[in-house]
Amino acid sequence: MTVPPEIRRALVVEDDVDIRGLLVQILKREGFEVTEAATAREGLRLARAGADLITLDLNLPDGDGVEVCREVRTFSDAYILMITARTDEIERLTGLETGADEYISKPFSPRELVARINSLFRRQSQQSAVDVANADERQRAAEVQQNLLPRDRLTLDGFELAGRFRPSRSVGGDFYDWYPTPEGLHFTVADAMGKGMGAALVAATVRAIMRSVASQPSLETAFATAARATEADLDHTSSFVTLFHGRLDAATGVVGYVDAGHGLALHIAADGTVTRLPSAGPPVGAWPDQTWPAASLRLEPGDALAIVSDGLLDIYETVDQFTEAVAGVVSGAATAEEACAVLLDLADVPEVADDVTVVILRHSRG
Repeated sequence: MTVPPEIRRALVVEDDVDIRGLLVQILKREGFEVTEAATAREGLRLARAGADLITLDLNLPDGDGVEVCREVRTFSDAYILMITARTDEIERLTGLETGADEYISKPFSPRELVARINSLFRRQSQQSAVDVANADERQRAAEVQQNLLPRDRLTLDGFELAGRFRPSRSVGGDFYDWYPTPEGLHFTVADAMGKGMGAALVAATVRAIMRSVASQPSLETAFATAARATEADLDHTSSFVTLFHGRLDAATGVVGYVDAGHGLALHIAADGTVTRLPSAGPPVGAWPDQTWPAASLRLEPGDALAIVSDGLLDIYETVDQFTEAVAGVVSGAATAEEACAVLLDLADVPEVADDVTVVILRHSRG
């Protein structure tokens, strides 16, 4: 079955009968479906009905073509080709600044007119191809980023662990990661400055470096080694990363952690009381030669540790309100997975324009 070519629609707005007839004839020969108008008012009415190309005379009996062009641009993205006998540069610039895509002076040759029109639509085709390629590239990047997140639920006696990530664009600068160790597990939540592809590349680099130091027994040494390895790349990209990295000893329930500029990790006790863990220093990459001391907390049965990125802060006026809201959700949820889902639903509002990440580690009740 042969697919018919797409019909292109043209509107000719010209008060001179002979020139209007010539334009209509040329455009029909080029395959356009053509409507015509002799006045500004009629031209605007027909433009609202839809067109892919509008040829517009600058001198119309009931209005100026520049004003018509400006009005058309409020409701249409059609190509506008202005045709006029006024050829001085000021008029030319005025027409283009109001939204015209091309300008041709009377008298014109049919060949020149066709060349100008074909050039407009050729640029459209090239831009469409670029847009498709970019969309495909963004889709592949989003798939890669999703595949870098933990894919399997980590099973650990006495503990449940869940995480969710929602980028503000197809890809984002947030990430979370976890993996089992002989003692329990390691987990990381980070937020690279910015949004989109650049931030996502920084996040992927940080993830790889944090994994590379997993075998170092000292948490502080491992974190310092990772930070030094990351700082050069962050300096080259004028970026920084807030980072929370924790290590759970499942036998004791103790979580050793380093917080570099994150500041949004919450220890939520079984009775609902909440403590926001202090940050140990600035984000990685903010200043050179920083150190971040490690700290620790013990998760008793029923306690939870929630690490949330700052995207969720956008819906609260203060950090205290944010803290109370997150603690309420975590305490009221039946599972860590449910709590993550509820928190991401809270962030699904126009006020939240940043990436949102939530990781919750909960010590199951005995």
